Amino acid sequence: MPVLNEIDYLEHAVQSVLEQDVEGPTELVLALGPSTDGTTELARRLAAADERIRLVDNPQAHIPVGLNAAIRASRHPTVIRVDAHSELAPGYARRALATLSRTGAANVGGVMHAGGRTPFQRAVARLYNSPVGLGGGAYHGGAQEGEAESAYLGVMRRDVIEAVGLFDETIRRGEDWELNLRIRQAGHLVWFDPALSVTYWPRENWWRLARQFRATGAWRGELVRRYGRSNGLRFFAPPALVLITALAVIVGVLQLTGVLRGLASVVASLVYVPVVVYALLVIAVGLGGVGIARGPRGLRERLWTLAVLPTMHIAWGLGFLAGVLRGAGDTVDASRLGERNTPLP
Repeated sequence: MPVLNEIDYLEHAVQSVLEQDVEGPTELVLALGPSTDGTTELARRLAAADERIRLVDNPQAHIPVGLNAAIRASRHPTVIRVDAHSELAPGYARRALATLSRTGAANVGGVMHAGGRTPFQRAVARLYNSPVGLGGGAYHGGAQEGEAESAYLGVMRRDVIEAVGLFDETIRRGEDWELNLRIRQAGHLVWFDPALSVTYWPRENWWRLARQFRATGAWRGELVRRYGRSNGLRFFAPPALVLITALAVIVGVLQLTGVLRGLASVVASLVYVPVVVYALLVIAVGLGGVGIARGPRGLRERLWTLAVLPTMHIAWGLGFLAGVLRGAGDTVDASRLGERNTPLP
């Protein structure tokens, strides 16, 4: 479990791990980044209270670096990746180990079920759980068990991930997708089991969400630079939205200034069609819950949904275009650096 500034979530996450009922010995290795909110001190108290918890340092705070440090420090043949901003469902580990054995897969993942406590977080969670929000990856709500492109978090055979080289430490986001690509290229199976469920708590305010999605988009752009067509088509929808919107703005300016006139102006006006369709989709999702299993509740949640959906898409799309054009470089998800999260009840 990579950990950075998770004072309000860490204890819940750790408890959900330690309560897993599995046969044989277990351990929980926390890779501690340089937290500024008391998370490191909390982790040390938790480790002192339970001998199954072990601590390793992750001074750079990069997720793949922390994951590799934790894996190298661990001692057992199965590696279960967990997130400090999430909670495992009861029986998660037992079910995942059974699925590994039953399918012969090298990595098994399940559903990322986003949850929320404030109107903003609930709006984000519902869009996380919807194909309208994050593009319909199986782990955002798939119901059909089977072979998968990637796995959320992942329950992995240690010998396989060591053979393919662990996580690529040059990738700051999307490291799980890239690892699963190498697993599949090595001839192993990645498996999705919808019976596996992890509760994930999204970012708590608009600014953090925008920064998170911009960084994630930049690294997807980097992955497109590196791996080209191995990336699914759904990853290109947000940057296409950004480009079409930018083109619509340019056309509007040219029409207002009289540069575009007559037939040329009429033809150019076709660029507004996808923008209007998208705007209507946002309104339908925000006000009516279209594309969401359960629609938004209350005025504040509906208004936040109207703001969150385009924020997710546009921030991701802008990041993607920058990543494709010049690479992700040292882009990191700064949405949790030096900030305190909203406390849990």
